[in-house]
Amino acid sequence: MSKEPDLVNHPPHYTAYSGLEIIDLTEQMNFNRGNAVKYIARAGFKGDDATEIQDLEKAQWYISREINRIKQTKEPDNE
Repeated sequence: MSKEPDLVNHPPHYTAYSGLEIIDLTEQMNFNRGNAVKYIARAGFKGDDATEIQDLEKAQWYISREINRIKQTKEPDNE
């Protein structure tokens, strides 16, 4: 009898890297970076090209958002 994967607590697309849980890495990052890593890590593991591309586009969106956040905090005040 084969055991069904735990799709809530340990979904296969988050444990595909030698059992490493992506959440253990992403919890050490801020929100934008963690989400980018999450989407990159699961890209290609959900079965179709459209979903893979969508996950990579989502990662790109979070990376752009993080770059903009950093730029805004580094800009001198224009007062």
